[in-house]
Amino acid sequence: MTSTLEPQTDLTPQQRVDSWLADFESALAGRDIDRAVAMFATDSFWRDLVSFTWNIKTVEGRDDIAAMLHSQLQDADPSGFRTRETPTADGDVTSAFIEFETAAGHGTGHLRLKGEQAWTLLTALQELRGFEEAKGPSRVMGAVHGDDPDPRSWAEKRAQEDVELGRTVQPYVLVIGGGQGGIALGARLRQLRVPAIVVDRHERPGDQWRNRYKSLCLHDPVWYDHLPYLPFPQNWPVFAPKDKIGDWLEFYTRVMEVPYWPKTTCLSASYDEAAGRWTVEVDRDGERLTLHPTQLVLATGMSGKPSIPTLPGQDVFGGDQHHSSAHPGPDPYVGKRAVVIGSNNSAHDICKALYENGVDVTMVQRSSTHIVKSDSLMEIGLGDLYSERALAAGMTTEKADLTFASLPYRIMHEFQIPLYDQMRERDKDFYDRLTAAGFELDWGADGSGLFMKYLRRGSGYYIDVGACELVADGRIKLAHGQVDHLTQGSVVLSDGTELPADVVVYATGYGSMNGWAADLMGQDVADKVGKVWGLGSDTPKDPGPWEGEQRNMWKPTQQQNLWFHGGNLHQSRHYSLYLALQLKARHEGLPTPVYGLQEVHHLS
Repeated sequence: MTSTLEPQTDLTPQQRVDSWLADFESALAGRDIDRAVAMFATDSFWRDLVSFTWNIKTVEGRDDIAAMLHSQLQDADPSGFRTRETPTADGDVTSAFIEFETAAGHGTGHLRLKGEQAWTLLTALQELRGFEEAKGPSRVMGAVHGDDPDPRSWAEKRAQEDVELGRTVQPYVLVIGGGQGGIALGARLRQLRVPAIVVDRHERPGDQWRNRYKSLCLHDPVWYDHLPYLPFPQNWPVFAPKDKIGDWLEFYTRVMEVPYWPKTTCLSASYDEAAGRWTVEVDRDGERLTLHPTQLVLATGMSGKPSIPTLPGQDVFGGDQHHSSAHPGPDPYVGKRAVVIGSNNSAHDICKALYENGVDVTMVQRSSTHIVKSDSLMEIGLGDLYSERALAAGMTTEKADLTFASLPYRIMHEFQIPLYDQMRERDKDFYDRLTAAGFELDWGADGSGLFMKYLRRGSGYYIDVGACELVADGRIKLAHGQVDHLTQGSVVLSDGTELPADVVVYATGYGSMNGWAADLMGQDVADKVGKVWGLGSDTPKDPGPWEGEQRNMWKPTQQQNLWFHGGNLHQSRHYSLYLALQLKARHEGLPTPVYGLQEVHHLS
């Protein structure tokens, strides 16, 4: 049955949303997919985070929505759609935070109506029925009041667990990479009672940050960066220094009881299709061990595998040369000449620190860079969701995450372009000075700015915290072009320009995360999975076809039982939940019929 929805202009936002949800639930309960689909606008989007699709998937338009429902509705068996708070209206768009139930668990989401029809719908699984986290009213007692057949203390039980896990007890999940992504996922899995180990090659949790160049600070503000369960204290800096982040991650790992193996290197991994498990060889502080997890997560992050160019003359260069990830800071180079190859975040940070410590520094810009001033980004780009202003208006971190997640990637740029137009006008003098200095600027392929560049390619931008003024007035020297070769004491560009150098820093970014899969499992597995990250936007470094979601991130891949997890602190917090729920469901043997498994269009 198909119905035509006529606008009802006399309804309040609450009545409009309640009416839509009731009709939608009725159509789904009656398995009347035609009726349910007719409640969506012709140009509409349904983004699902695990609750219907057991995937991270956006379906676009009525035909795609119908196809998804024909496949998934019977198993999902949704019910109980309701608002979580009073909906709001802005022009002809009514917005509401919602919640609902499925056969598997409890979900939340967000709905936007245009008139009486759905424009965007987000559905996101939050917990599995019967396997909820022990929190709030259901938190563990901790102390034992009365007789206890197990006389061991909490510390003794934890010590015994540490002795057994990975030896007599195999982890169900092995997480390779113990930065913020691996730690956040480890905390989620711990709360869901999934046996897991997080392994990392560094000496201590947080060393991934401590070992970076000394001037490094987060460029994202504190409100955007909380980890699960434990938000940063209210006196935490807006932009945390890297050593402070390192200490927080180490503290977090300990108090959240994340099973964490430092000083552990993964040597190889292979999947046994018949047994349905991995064989992973590791070196744990000099001891060779073999682990047999069922699920393997590569949480090596967006900044996991340095991309280092191979150039003629690197073998004869007489000074230091290293990737930005290995940069020790400016102290060894005081009074010397540095050439930094690249013009994005790390390049600017490193150039600024070098200049401020008495180093003659030249930045080599090989292609245009998107620049946004930090204060403008905070006020215009993030202020409504992640700021003190947002908190005062009742925007919690959970609501901000759902709001941001509710914007389909297909139309997200349309929301971003006006914001970056505001920034361009607000900071016009700043950009004019940079351009006059010869710096090549861009605003993304379609003017949509930083977030879309990050989501599409993970590179090509700098959030300015001061380095641009040094470029604009010439204190950081600027050169343009590709590097042709190195000599014993210089960097030579393709136009013949010779830049004297005592140190060369390759701020040249990072490769696709499936490079780690190739190293550990072989190129055949990496090719089976395909490119990781990007949306298929057919913009520079993000080739089509359109994917609709981040390639291979936080969801099933073409390689059975192999997952990828990473991104910034916000993504580590938000998407670790959905990855953890997928892993927990499989651990408990629940049905997880995946809709829209990631296709492979590009190998790297």
